[in-house]
Amino acid sequence: GSPNSGSPNLPLPAGRGCTDVVCCVLLVVAIVGYVVVGVVAWTHGDPRKVIHPTDSRGHPLVLLEFQCPTTQVPPGPSAGTGGGHPYGPPNRPRPARPQICVSKCPDRYLTFLTARGAPGELRYYRDFCAPAFDPRKAPLEVLKDRECPAMLIPSTPLARRCFPAIRAKKGVIMVGNETTYDDGRGRRRNVTDLLEGAKKANVVLETRQLAMKIFEDYTVSWYWIIIGLVIAMVASLVFIVLLRFLAGIMVWVMIVMVILVLGYGIFHCYMEYAKLKGEAGSDVSLADLGFQTDLRVYLHLRQTWLAFLIILCVLELVIVLLLVFLRKRILIAVALIKEASRAVGHVMSSLLFPLCTFFLLCLCIAYWASTAVFLSTSNEAVYKVFNESACPFSGHTCRPETFNATNVTRLCPDAQCLFAFYGGETAYHKYLVALQFFNVFMFFWLANFVIALGQVTLAGAFASYYWAFKKPDDMPAFPLFSAFGRALRYHTGSLAFGSLVLAVVQVVRVTLEYLDHRLKAAENKFAKFLLSCLKCCFWCLEKFLKFLNRNAYIMIAIYGTNFCASARNAFFLLMRNIIRVAVLDKVTDFLFFLGKLLIVGSVGILAFFFFTQRIKLVQDTAPPLNYYWVPILTVIVGSYLIAHGFFSVYGMCVDTLFLCFLEDLERNDGSADKPYFMSPDLRKLLKKTDAAGRPDE
Repeated sequence: GSPNSGSPNLPLPAGRGCTDVVCCVLLVVAIVGYVVVGVVAWTHGDPRKVIHPTDSRGHPLVLLEFQCPTTQVPPGPSAGTGGGHPYGPPNRPRPARPQICVSKCPDRYLTFLTARGAPGELRYYRDFCAPAFDPRKAPLEVLKDRECPAMLIPSTPLARRCFPAIRAKKGVIMVGNETTYDDGRGRRRNVTDLLEGAKKANVVLETRQLAMKIFEDYTVSWYWIIIGLVIAMVASLVFIVLLRFLAGIMVWVMIVMVILVLGYGIFHCYMEYAKLKGEAGSDVSLADLGFQTDLRVYLHLRQTWLAFLIILCVLELVIVLLLVFLRKRILIAVALIKEASRAVGHVMSSLLFPLCTFFLLCLCIAYWASTAVFLSTSNEAVYKVFNESACPFSGHTCRPETFNATNVTRLCPDAQCLFAFYGGETAYHKYLVALQFFNVFMFFWLANFVIALGQVTLAGAFASYYWAFKKPDDMPAFPLFSAFGRALRYHTGSLAFGSLVLAVVQVVRVTLEYLDHRLKAAENKFAKFLLSCLKCCFWCLEKFLKFLNRNAYIMIAIYGTNFCASARNAFFLLMRNIIRVAVLDKVTDFLFFLGKLLIVGSVGILAFFFFTQRIKLVQDTAPPLNYYWVPILTVIVGSYLIAHGFFSVYGMCVDTLFLCFLEDLERNDGSADKPYFMSPDLRKLLKKTDAAGRPDE
């Protein structure tokens, strides 16, 4: 703890012990299991399957999402023909749709029926048929078994796939050089019918071109983006320093502005109400008018403006009364904000600590994402025995490499070993869904643990500032590192406990969102209503747990107690001071919102004028861009993240000092034996005297 940790007036315990050891052990076991799952997934998975599909032999090649519905594909890649081969009787298992590779995309319109009548065309057509194609079979059987596409269309390769060669010539849609094609049934159809099937190809092509232009913009503007982010960081730091001296002015200006805006609203509503007096139709009541889709109709009624006038008057009165009765608590909030600036000034390293939290969160996200990819690509090509006649081995798993050497071919001459599906029949493959669920759960648990570690570390550093009798002389030499070490050494179990509870709720929320997505097309209104209620309840529960955990971690940093005791003490301490909590929370939230808005808005406007070359002094310096919004949006988003990182530290400091302040009031009375540890400004606001005669800082 701090140098004063042995003082009887301090809540900081003289000696700490490990808390929630069971949860600590459980976390370690879970992490070990998570590592084992990752290793097993990395052993079985193949991420190439994410960007490459497979042909009928299970060889990975190109993006499944852009799979063409026929067997046509460009050199090397593969695609599905759609549908399966109905080998054998209907009650027997069927192999999956065949996927093949071809040397080049088709360059002409041709139907299977036309090609079958011309030997030369049939030889060309066979390049786009499955290896199992038998030219002796009836055309209907060939098409039914999906051994060949019903027709070929002039195509071009894109992303190693064949897509219809659609182009517009003088406003006319064409494929190849034709505007119509033979559908194989003796009818000519317009090529616009092919547009729907080529939509994904167009999206991919446009996305690829957009991505290339965005990449080009980043290559010529990256250093200016970095300069913009540095400006945002400096502005955030300056704002926090100025907040120490201008917090009071900013709060009262904000309050006065709210009162003036409401006052103007009251005046405007009265003027509109008076102006409509005597006009035809303005005295119709809202009840008589009923519901109107054109909301402007209501603005021509005196009753509408009267309702607005009453609502604004009531709101204005409530705010004025709150200011009258809560003026002292608002002053306490301002004083705490100023005190937080002093604390941050004495623990400047805390401003960089979010980088550590961000790095650990990136590790969690990277491990979760990579494990999810490897798990999802762990399926293997499964081959099974298919046959036309009765065979005792029908449906059994087989291996194409050794199939001809087995007894199956001798007992069932017409049997074939064909690709059936992707999956697996081992215990690992059967529990892939459970492993994915475990992966998601561990991600939430570890991410919440990292956030909790950051919160308890900052809380410990700022608590050591508050409970230092002589600030900053009585503070530890390195308060942030001391708090970080205490958190890991003594309270890993408590952090694991709090993050575990929150992770369970978050996993339930994700499951509900998934069910809601699956039930969108359902007609059961009661199920949708129930699901919406559950989503709302768990959303509220998650928000409450985040609030409770945050304050529990502060109590853990101060007292060193376990999670349940800390959460209980923090909750009842806040409930005993609920009005102070509400006022402080809203005042600080609004101040921080103004700060973020000011920083992000200022840097964003500066970036806009710079990248659009509207600043004459640096007009020739701005790089030429395809899309000027690319660096501007990057700077705005980056500025918000930087400002949020700074203000999150500030917010944690305010919350910690506030709990310490409440503890100080309940534990001490200002006597020589129990002196206050609060700052002189807070003592003056509370009109408290310190019999110990502590000197002002």
